[in-house]
Amino acid sequence: MRYLCLVYGTEDSLPVIQNPNPMSRAEVDGLTEDSLAYNDMLRTSGHFIVAHALQSARTATTVRVRGGQVLVTDGPFAETKEQLLGFVLIEAKDHDDAVEVASRIPLARLGSVEVRSIMDLARIGQS
Repeated sequence: MRYLCLVYGTEDSLPVIQNPNPMSRAEVDGLTEDSLAYNDMLRTSGHFIVAHALQSARTATTVRVRGGQVLVTDGPFAETKEQLLGFVLIEAKDHDDAVEVASRIPLARLGSVEVRSIMDLARIGQS
């Protein structure tokens, strides 16, 4: 079964150019090394599908369609302290396995990880 691990944290959690409080070079290097090792572990274990970090929420655009009209707003939909920083799509045998895999995401030490199962839309009409 597939699970999406949504990685949240404050923008201070990421070494982004736009970050007003950047991490130290040693912290960035350590986090990068840990993240690459984590991705290698996922590949070796057969859990890995895809993983990406996201640019700063300040670069986001929110799109809504209301009454047939497209509304575009700069910035994220919600003003919150924690932002979506990235995601990891994994294959896991069950929810417990997915949670265990997600608990090893390096950024979980700085923020949080939401684990959600992927809905198979092809099966919705078949049940």
